[in-house]
Amino acid sequence: MQNVVTGYRVKLIEKRMAAEGTLAVDLEKPPGFTFTPGQAAELMLLDPPETDDEGDFRTFSIAAAPSEPVLTFATRLRDTAFKRVLRDAPLGTEINLDGPFGSFTLHDDPSTPAVFLAGGIGITPFLSMIREAAGRPSGPWLYLFYSNRRPEDAPFLDELSAIEQRCGRVRVIATMGQMDHSSRRWTGERGVIDGAMLGRHLPAIEGPIYYVAGPPGMVAAMRAMLGNAGVKADHVRAEDFGGY
Repeated sequence: MQNVVTGYRVKLIEKRMAAEGTLAVDLEKPPGFTFTPGQAAELMLLDPPETDDEGDFRTFSIAAAPSEPVLTFATRLRDTAFKRVLRDAPLGTEINLDGPFGSFTLHDDPSTPAVFLAGGIGITPFLSMIREAAGRPSGPWLYLFYSNRRPEDAPFLDELSAIEQRCGRVRVIATMGQMDHSSRRWTGERGVIDGAMLGRHLPAIEGPIYYVAGPPGMVAAMRAMLGNAGVKADHVRAEDFGGY
């Protein structure tokens, strides 16, 4: 299928490892480009030095807040042509940006808490929401339950913990599933996110709006867990991050 170029041509201005195996990139923000936290954009490589059957474009959640001067994206590094080219691209490389897209955005009622259930790279839409909330004087309470194998694998965990320290409406509950493979000390939660963990950290399980993002299996498990905990289906919003 032929790629169709639409949107904006922007430059790569920074790259860094957000965690082991996770690459974060900053792109120029086009003049007049606006988005709502939680939305996504499509990135397409222009004349890449290699390609494969998975193609030259991907859709990623925007990890930056709308108030920031750059657009940040993060991705797990896999052995695909797209990931290799993006990882090795020199600063200044032009990339096609199209968007924003999607309706995985925060509800409008500031009196209703939001509970974010994130697995791995599913943190990116929530990072945008939390970064934006940290810069505002008021808004809903935000509870982030963030599941990873090890602290080494948890993108942006240090930044999220720092935001929690300075923003009274944000709570970060990180949980690790494979600490026996980690070299770091960990005193937080362990194991999968479940109803008991929610009960230890939320004032009430029923009432908040729940947002779930992560691998498809994790999203399905969280939906089932929330249903068993008595959360109404229309209080659950989800987004799958498959193959990223």
